[in-house]
Amino acid sequence: MGAQLRVYRQKIKTAQTTKKITRAMELISASRIQKALGRVKASTPYAHAIGRAVAAVATHSNVDHVLTTEPETVKRAAVVIFASDRGLAGAFNSQVLREADRLSELLRSEGKEVAYFLVGRKATGYFTFRRRASERSWTGSTDNPEYELAKEISDAVLEAFLRDAEDGGVDEIHLVFNRFVSMITQSPEVRRLLPIRLVDEEPDAGPATVYPLYEFEPDAETVLDALLPVYLESRIYATLLESAAAKHAATQKAMKSASDNADKLILDYQRLANNARQSEITQQIAEIVGGADALSSSK
Repeated sequence: MGAQLRVYRQKIKTAQTTKKITRAMELISASRIQKALGRVKASTPYAHAIGRAVAAVATHSNVDHVLTTEPETVKRAAVVIFASDRGLAGAFNSQVLREADRLSELLRSEGKEVAYFLVGRKATGYFTFRRRASERSWTGSTDNPEYELAKEISDAVLEAFLRDAEDGGVDEIHLVFNRFVSMITQSPEVRRLLPIRLVDEEPDAGPATVYPLYEFEPDAETVLDALLPVYLESRIYATLLESAAAKHAATQKAMKSASDNADKLILDYQRLANNARQSEITQQIAEIVGGADALSSSK
């Protein structure tokens, strides 16, 4: 009984130590997520403004540009996967990787070859373990992404987009990331980045509205050439920030669940320890009474 009691007490101590760690990580994530949400909110107006500018130039001009023109045949498609550098975030990484696999199957069923661009150590490790090839990967900055990282990713995917598919280029670019819905829900989302779909029209415009043709100085093609890298960088940066906020929320939720489980383990082991202690006391009393009876009967 004494040995069993020591085992339970050691397990209680281990669970209490684990709870301290998970509770600390929960508080750290709670403090980081507010900053991450603030950065998402601050970057949203700029990203929307760039999107409206691109939509306005493309909609109100007659120029065919690589930014908006659908290719006749799509041979290769790029899939940019936004995962995290660290784990302990529940299903955050697994769900975005599953969504990327579903997208890849859909693209291959349409006869398209898939080229992967990976963001985060978890995505890189997933592909390395399964010996799957990728074009580029970026690690080490997913918790607190900076604009320089977005520019690096943008430059890489843009260079691939402007190359012919026969030379290793791509005809489409898709983003796969976790969207922050709430502190409880982080939903995997797929978004086609290029060529863009012109859906940013004026909400009050009726179906019969006729838009005028604008004159551009310089010409519309030059304007679109200048907007293309800016548009890519803003969208990828917004996606990085969104993914970081979702990751912190997922970590907080996972660590809270771990802390609650540690509390339950501590309570269960305390009950078992109390039962073991009670059994030990009962056995000691029984031994004392039995010894007293033996002494009295020997007289």
